[in-house]
Amino acid sequence: MKLSREEVKHIALLARLGLSEAEIEKFRIQLSDILENFEILKQIDTTDLPPTAQSIALQNVFRPDEPKASYPVKEILDNAPQRDGNCFKTRAVLE
Repeated sequence: MKLSREEVKHIALLARLGLSEAEIEKFRIQLSDILENFEILKQIDTTDLPPTAQSIALQNVFRPDEPKASYPVKEILDNAPQRDGNCFKTRAVLE
């Protein structure tokens, strides 16, 4: 499905986008390509496929949370520009 320049201008108006003439032509081509791809997808026979909201299986990508010994406080605070006891000292964020 090819979109006309007027249809792209109408879509831009509905989306409250101010498009230049070059952008109108660019988006006319891109939106037309997207609609043509949907037309291709419509031709796929999905009668034997169960409905799903997720097309690929989800898997956890986080590593297991394993407790480790932390760095010594003195080693961490040795790099702090300012410290107050065992805490970092920063300037006030809220007054």
